[in-house]
Formats: sequence, C-alpha cells, structure tokens
Amino acid sequence: MNPPTVPARVRGREAELERIGALVRGPGGGMAVVCGAGGLGKTTLAAEAAAQARDQDRAVVWIRWRDDPERLGQDLAQAAHILGLPEARLEEARTGRVSLVDAVWEHLATVTGWLIVVDNVDTPSRVGPGSGLPAAYRGWLRPHGSGVLLVTSRDTTRQTWGPDADMLHLQPLADDAGAAVLLDAAPHAGTAAEAEALAVRLGGLPLGLNAAGTYLSVPTSRHRTFTAYQHALEAEFTDLLGAEHPTAATDPAAARRVVHHTWDLSLDQLHGDGYTLARPVLQLLALFEPAPVPRTLVTPELVTDATGLPATAATVDAALAGLHQYGLLHTPETDGPEADSPAVGQLQLHPLVREVTAHTLNRPEPAGTWLAAIDEHLARAVEVVAGMPGRTGWPTARLLAPHLPAHLDRNTPHNFTTARNTLDTLADVLDAAGAASGELLLRRHVLDNESTVLGLDHPDTLSSRNNLASTLNSLGEHREAADLHQQVLTDRQRILGPDHPHTLTSRNNLASTLNSLGEHREAADLHQQNLTDRQRILGPDHPDTLTSRNNLATALNSLGEHQQAADLHQQVLTDRQRILGPDHPHTLSSRNNLAGTLSDLGEHQQAADLHRQILTDRERVLGPDHPDTLTSRNNHALALSDLGEHRQAADLHQRVVADSERILGPDHPATLTSRNNHASTLNSLGEHQQAADLHQQNLTDTERILGPDHPDTLTSRNNLASTLNSLGEHRQAADLHQQVLTDRQRVLGPDHPATLTSRNNLAGTLSDLGEHRQAADLHQQNLTDTERILGPDHPATLTSRNNLASTLSDLGEHQQAADLHQQNLTDIERILGPDHPATLTSRNNLAHAQARLAQAGRRRWWRLRRRR
Repeated sequence: MNPPTVPARVRGREAELERIGALVRGPGGGMAVVCGAGGLGKTTLAAEAAAQARDQDRAVVWIRWRDDPERLGQDLAQAAHILGLPEARLEEARTGRVSLVDAVWEHLATVTGWLIVVDNVDTPSRVGPGSGLPAAYRGWLRPHGSGVLLVTSRDTTRQTWGPDADMLHLQPLADDAGAAVLLDAAPHAGTAAEAEALAVRLGGLPLGLNAAGTYLSVPTSRHRTFTAYQHALEAEFTDLLGAEHPTAATDPAAARRVVHHTWDLSLDQLHGDGYTLARPVLQLLALFEPAPVPRTLVTPELVTDATGLPATAATVDAALAGLHQYGLLHTPETDGPEADSPAVGQLQLHPLVREVTAHTLNRPEPAGTWLAAIDEHLARAVEVVAGMPGRTGWPTARLLAPHLPAHLDRNTPHNFTTARNTLDTLADVLDAAGAASGELLLRRHVLDNESTVLGLDHPDTLSSRNNLASTLNSLGEHREAADLHQQVLTDRQRILGPDHPHTLTSRNNLASTLNSLGEHREAADLHQQNLTDRQRILGPDHPDTLTSRNNLATALNSLGEHQQAADLHQQVLTDRQRILGPDHPHTLSSRNNLAGTLSDLGEHQQAADLHRQILTDRERVLGPDHPDTLTSRNNHALALSDLGEHRQAADLHQRVVADSERILGPDHPATLTSRNNHASTLNSLGEHQQAADLHQQNLTDTERILGPDHPDTLTSRNNLASTLNSLGEHRQAADLHQQVLTDRQRVLGPDHPATLTSRNNLAGTLSDLGEHRQAADLHQQNLTDTERILGPDHPATLTSRNNLASTLSDLGEHQQAADLHQQNLTDIERILGPDHPATLTSRNNLAHAQARLAQAGRRRWWRLRRRR
C-alpha cells in the first residue's frame, strides 16, 4: 500500500499539487479527483502529492483499482484499520451486524492527518458496493472523511463524481514545462527553445515526452538532438501530429498512437541498423501476460511460427539486444529462488509499452495465428520443464505460471483437456518447487474452468478441488482447506465409493488439515481409519500406505504420544528407504519427522544430529532455497535451542528469516513463523527487549496478512505476552494473555490444546503478579481439562501438574505441593525415563518443595515451643 516512487522531478503540475496540498494541510478533508485522458501523468501527479504529504508526516495509503469492488473494500478496510479502526468494529462488519462500508467511513470521519489514493478508477460505475455512480456518496468513494481521498480516473464528468468532489482536470503540459521534461531526460540534446519546439509537436503529452527523452538519452541513437527527432516526426507522422495540440489530450486511442509513433522511431532505427526482427519480436512479446517471459521461450521457431518470418538464434538475439538498448525491453535480474542454479533469463516489456504495442501495431497475420503459436510453444515449454531432472526446471516453471491461465482460456472449450493438462503439469512442478502462490494461481483457474466445462461432480473437477485445498493448506489457510477437503470427501464417497483410492486420498488430506487446525484426536482417528483401509486395499508397501502411517505418527505426536509416534516414524523411514530410496523427498520428510519426535522425547542431541544430516541432504537434493530446506534449517535451529545453544540457534534463525523473506516473500506464513522463532530464541538469550520488538512487528504483520483470529496470529500475541512477562511487565502480559485466552476459546474452542496453553500462561503471569490464589485456581482447572482432553500421561498434563504444585507452594501449601511434585516425578520417570530433561527438572522441583516444607516445619515447631 505504498505509493510508487517518482523517478524524476514533476514539471508543470505546481497548481494541481498546491490544490491537493491545501486539502491535505487543511482541517476539513474531502475528496479530490485527478482526471484526464491516458498519458497525461495522473498517477505521477498523485504519487508526487503522496510523497509531499508523507514529508508533512501525514499517513499515506496507496490503493490501485483493479476493477474489483470486493478487493477495493478490503483495501479500504485495511487502510482504515491502519488508521486505527478497532478490530471489534471490523468483526461486527464481518458478521453482518453493521455495514463494512459505513463502518470504514464512520471511522475515517473521526481521524485526521491522512491521504488515501485510489489510482486508475477508470470504471467508476463498478466501484460499489451495489450499482450506481460514486456521486451518490453511499459507496466506497466518499468525500466525508476528515482526511483526503485522492482518486485518479479517465472519467472527467461531474455527474460521475458528484458536487462535493474537487475536480482537477489535467491538460497537456505547457510548452515550457514540456521542454523541461525533455531537458531533464536529455540535457545535451539541444537548447531550451529546441526542446520547447519538440514538446509542442508532441502535444505536451507527458507519456510521449518521457518516451522521446528516453530515446534521446541513449548514446547510440541515430537522432541525438531535439531538432533531429522533431524532423523525423515531421517527415513520417505529419498526418497524426500536425496539430499543435493533437487529440491525444482527450482521446486515449489517439494518445496511444502518439506514443506508438514515438517508439516507432526506435523501431525504424533498429530495422535500418539490420535488426529486422525487432518490431515483430516486440509485437509478439506484447501478446504475453504483463509478467516476465522466460528467455528460453522466445526461440527462432516461435518467431517463425507466429510471424511467418525467417529467424535464427542470431537474429532473435540481435532483436532482443536492440529492443533492450532503446529501453523498450527490460531483462530483470534473477532474484530469489534457486540462487545457486544457473540464472534464468527473463524478458519483460514495460506495462505501457506492452499495452500500446498490443493495441496499435499492425501484424502481418491475424492475432489468432500469433496466439496459436504462443500456445503451442507454452505447452512445449511446460513439457520440457516437467521432464528436467531435479530442481533444474523450477526457476523457469515460476516464470511460466502467470502466462498459463490465458492459455487455458484461449483453448476452452475446443482444446480444453490438453490445455488443462498443461496447467496441471506445471502446477505439479510448482508444488515440488514449493512455489505455492504460483501453484494457487493455476489450481484456482483449472477448478473454475472444469466446474463450468465438466460439471461439479466430474472426477477431474473433484481432483482439482482436492488439489486447490492442499495448496491452500500449504499457504496456511487451514480452515478454508479443511472445509474444501470435507466437501471433496463427501462428494467422492457418494460418487466413487468409500474404497476408491481418491476417496482415501481425500480422507487423508482432511485429517492432515484437521491436525494443522489443532483437532488432533479427530485427525488421528481419521488417519487410523485410512491406514487400515489403505493396507487392506493397496497393500502395506504402497506409497500411499506409507504416507498414511507417517501422518498417523504425526497426529499421535501432536497428541503427546511421542514414543508411539517415534516408533511409527522409524518404521515408515525404514520402509521408505527400502522402497523409495534414501534421497526421495518423502524419505527426507520421514527423517525430519522422526527427528522432531525425538526432540519431543527429550533426545535433543540425537534430534539435532538428525536435523543436521537432513539439512545437508535437502540442500544437496532440493537446493538451499527449497521451502523444505528452509524448514530443515529452522528445525535444526530449534534443536540447537533445545540443547541450550541459543546463540548459534539465533544466528541460524536469522538466516532463515532472511532466506524466507527473499524466497517466499515477507508476508508468507512460513516467513512469519521464522520471525517468531527468531524472536523466541532471542528471548531465551535474555535479549527480551529485542525479542519483544520482533514479536510486536510479527503480531502486526500476522494481523494484517492472516487476520486477527488466525491461529498463527493468536500464537504471535501469546508469544509477545510471554516476552513482556520476561521484561517484568507482568500486568501488560497478563492482560494480553487474557485477551489471547478469550480469543482462543471463541475461535478454537475451550478444549483446544492452544487454549489450554493460554490458560496455563495466564496463570503463570498472575503468579508473577502475586495473585497466587487466582493462579492456583486456573492451574487446577487446566490440570483437570488436560487430564480429560489429552490424558493423564500427556506432557502438557505433566506440565500443568508441575505448575499447580509450584503455585501451591507459593501459597504456603507445602505438603500438597510436595505430594503433587512426587506424583509428577513418578509419572515422568515412567513415561519419559529417569534421564529425560523433564525428569531432571521434576526431581529438582520436588527437592525444592521438600526443602520448603521442611523449612516451614522448623518455623512452626519453633513458634509452638515458644508458646508453651
């Protein structure tokens, strides 16, 4: 929601900037509409106004209209939340108790000192909510805030925006301002008078001025001066640019033509220099989506198939180099995933170049012929990527993804199955690469098209719905994934029968998602049922059977049945090594899961050694930047922390955070988890303030990205509270723990393990505040609940009993505390063994309680003796 950077000084818009600035500085707020045809610099003006407002310490939020009223509503609600709209009010809107649009604007009317920009509202009748124009001031765009709403649009009519909008009609730049734009870009191309003459011939259109300035700034350009450039225009485009102020000021199509012919000079020069394919290659690239295109896709065969022109590798290379030289084509640097792999070349047109070219260039063949060639080569590229060994094809797969939804649309319905299979194939590659966002794009598009073409009950549609649910689960959208998996399971049982392999897959996926939601008992029961059925139907060595056994072990571990889980994970690891081989990703996952369970058993050194080995293997097999590798690095850091090697763990967590931000993005759920783990390790190092700051940042981000009620958000709030308690801010910590407990009871239910953890943490903080009786009552309630829900031998139950005993000791009930510690020690020795770290802690706590009991007995004997 940050405004774009303005790359050069804004010329000729001083009056408009002053009008907006006066609104921003004034006490009343309101709405301003910057309007005019395409190419007049509306977005640039708004960005400059936003920069000036930010320099004046105003809160600035930038929103881009995407022809989606629901998205606009979400963005404005987020803006209001940034400006202090209470979460409780948003919750009322989400549950339908109040109108969201009214809640947003009621709040914005009470807050001053802000500027919200909504850019490119070129379809104002669709803004919503509901039908009608913004002029009614009942929708998302209103002039009723105490700050300033700034809208940019091509619609210039007062009827659209209403009587209270401050309309700023942009006109072409004045001659001297246009000259200044040219001189800023090409200061050595001539005098101010010559620049002004060229600006006049370009009609003062900022888009054309910037394109001409860019051309003239290239040292190898044939026309190096303002005068030479103008002469070229006069000679070739008098019919379009003969008027002093061409119709580009009022006609978007004419604006495109003006800029197109400005670029045409570059293309003509390239053609004259021998780059005969520059124009058709630019035209071809304009037919792709507005995203980078893999260089390997633009082959001589594609150029010839599309254009009918002869092409060789050398002539295509030359065309691309020429387009790049004249600023018409960008080649973004490889940045992000697979940094250790050979760089994958990328080609990207500036969005404006792409739009103008697609609308104006005349092709020698119908567009359908060109698009058919693109589709054929996209399908071939996916086949090649899918057949490449290991991770070598993953970077190219990421680049191909944005171009495939349009490929499916163009081939539906006449070639639907083949095109659909192409998207599914690439989605599978992206799944292996851990590129969940790209996979999600394809999974959603396939499902939408299959639902229309094949119907909701078709087996292929059910498979796509299952795949979409699994992708959502990978992105942390567990509740949506669980609901979708439940729907697929019900449909598959009805259509395919309970024993069909696809039905078993659905039951497995639902169980795994329920485990992610914390519903461990239900998950374990479903996994046990599925394991039994798969052993009966598929056999004990089938990969799906091994998956069921692994998933059951994971659910049992979540239930605290660590030894049983470890035994099962060891069995699965042995079987997978035998059947799949030691380097198969599933085998590596089994080794990782076994290490995690060993850690829960207190076998920290063995777990750390295993995690280190897995990390080495995953780096070798999957690459250092694969999400599974990041997970291993994170798990190794956690194991080191369990061993007390907090500094080394913190350094490793810091690396994981940096890698996750680079590879997955700063807002990915896994990145948020990494940041949380880094903060927790810093807290263990005693760096409480730094940890608290990181937890606060993470909480803000999780609330924004996942929502205030997401389980990960509640975890962030819990961890911040615990860190505040470490800082001695017990009252603030207690209030935050109480909030988390209330939210977890409402969102997850009173019996969820995370809810029990919150009650335990609140009790501990109350004890630190000296409210021992209230703390003891909470610990007693928690002990009763954990025994009922998790069982008497679960580690959480043992922890609850220990904490209750310690609180009773603080209350002076030393005998009862000692008895509870003795019971706990007996159980821990039986369950975890005499040498487990938890056993040693329990033995220490019992000794401390017995010492306090003995000390209290001596004090009592002395008092009684004196009274005699």
